[in-house]
Amino acid sequence: MRKAGAMTVQRRTIYDILATAQDHPTAADIIERLKAGGHNFAYATVYNTLKYLTEEGLVHELKLEGDASRYDARTEDHQHIVCTSCGKVDEVFAETPSDWLLTISKQTGYEITKEQILFKGVCEECLSATKSIH
Repeated sequence: MRKAGAMTVQRRTIYDILATAQDHPTAADIIERLKAGGHNFAYATVYNTLKYLTEEGLVHELKLEGDASRYDARTEDHQHIVCTSCGKVDEVFAETPSDWLLTISKQTGYEITKEQILFKGVCEECLSATKSIH
């Protein structure tokens, strides 16, 4: 962590929730988990902390499906896939083909510095549930 001295108890607690989360929680999810853990942080504290952690590069803010941002403590390059049935979000670690990036760059004139690709589909659990109904 770059600014370890600036990591207050509240920031550390929220970061720890994100670091152990497997589901890319929203701010509302984080508030629920804080309450379940016996913490009573103000909403402003949670939102300000998420902004701080994002600005410091400790977490990524994901603007995926719906209105609420989700947060991810895995900061290495990766993409996400969203289940169109249940809304579950998973991580994708397949590398983007360089020839695809080159084609996009040539077509648009942009120098691509970062990719954020969102895949959509139906997760294994939802597929299994659909098959068991039929």
